[in-house]
Amino acid sequence: MNLSEPRGIQWTNKSVIGLAQGEDPIAVIEGKARELVLRARDAGWDGPPFNPLAIADVLAISVEANAEIADARIVSDQSGLKIEFNPTQARERVRFSIAHEIAHTLFPDVAEEVRHRGGNKHVSDDWQLEMLCNIAAAEFVMPIGSIPGRERLLPLEDLMLERHQFDVSAEAFLIRVTKSTDEPVIMFCASPILADGKLKGYRIDYSVASKSAPPLYVAGRPVPRESVVSSCIAIGYSDRAAEKWFTHPVFLECVGISGYPGSKHPRVAGLLRFNENEAVQDSLKFIHGDVLEPRASGTKIICQLVNDRARFWGGGVAKSSARKFPDAQKEYSSWIMKTPSSARLGGVHISKVADATYLASLVAQKGFGSSALPRIRYASLEKCFEQVADFASKHGASIHMPKIGSGQSGGSWETVEEIARATLVARDIPVTVYDLPPKRISNSPGLFD
Repeated sequence: MNLSEPRGIQWTNKSVIGLAQGEDPIAVIEGKARELVLRARDAGWDGPPFNPLAIADVLAISVEANAEIADARIVSDQSGLKIEFNPTQARERVRFSIAHEIAHTLFPDVAEEVRHRGGNKHVSDDWQLEMLCNIAAAEFVMPIGSIPGRERLLPLEDLMLERHQFDVSAEAFLIRVTKSTDEPVIMFCASPILADGKLKGYRIDYSVASKSAPPLYVAGRPVPRESVVSSCIAIGYSDRAAEKWFTHPVFLECVGISGYPGSKHPRVAGLLRFNENEAVQDSLKFIHGDVLEPRASGTKIICQLVNDRARFWGGGVAKSSARKFPDAQKEYSSWIMKTPSSARLGGVHISKVADATYLASLVAQKGFGSSALPRIRYASLEKCFEQVADFASKHGASIHMPKIGSGQSGGSWETVEEIARATLVARDIPVTVYDLPPKRISNSPGLFD
């Protein structure tokens, strides 16, 4: 699920406006961060913990220790961009600070001035830039597919203990677990509102919704005045209460987290939990069956993963497709042979295989056979899904696929699922994922003896 719609934020920061170009800045920064993550994963980046230096390597940015700076900064010189960080900080803080500075490179004006972690206190709307960099940094240290899905989240205090296994900040961990859970929950981060140096309340900088959370848009709004959020006055302090947020009953858990450098007050991260009867239906569902016999009314698109070298489909679902849809196999073979090898990854070939049924072949695997690294290419798969999403939206179609990447390509289904959610489900396209039914245990002599 993408970040909840920030209806209350009036974007004024010039760097943010330059990045967004009229689009939602949060969606833009999340998309750019995900693109970098997928490029790094394709190059073999793995974890946990996920070291953000791999992202710096993708961008060819040097990273150096400098104990004379307060936290971290990114500077531009004759040789390009360079990140400097204070190595005396706690390790998880250093990793997040480096990731935060990498996020600054996503903005077109990054080279115009030195960017310090925490922003420029003399620029009133610099918090907007810093908030977007925190969102991107969370993607870098806790990327998509880094943890398996979970039915429900542990209590917040237990989550704070679990995050240490991943060596990441509370903010980054809560974002990822919220995106991974089936529970209806919204995660938020809030920063203090000050007047004459005194704390007057909190403003919600951004929120992240789980796949089943109801549409409660809280970003940019003030935290309700009587909320226990105000009791999290130090890093690590937590609290919980049943509250009413904007006329909506919720169960709130919250914890104090690191404030922006220079601030005397911590920020607060929290979880808004909802009753199960408020959960919205997930547009991505899992069933047992044959993906080549999609179960849905209306127009249907079957997706299969293919590699960039094979002219004929010879493995997994594609092998079955070749037998069932020989004409589609011939069309694909003609298309792939006419496509230069350097332009194949990220391409999609779509054939009509029956009334209102299409077969989409997604070229997102590099070669075939044994390999030290996974052969799936996540960045290419994202491009493929985007093309399929355009086709599905135009034809009002539903999408049907196996657990792409979990077979010979050596990929991670958790990563593929999050890409599918970001590119397909986010556009309100129904997606059904098929697993073959579990094999029945055969009877044998003596079984009931």
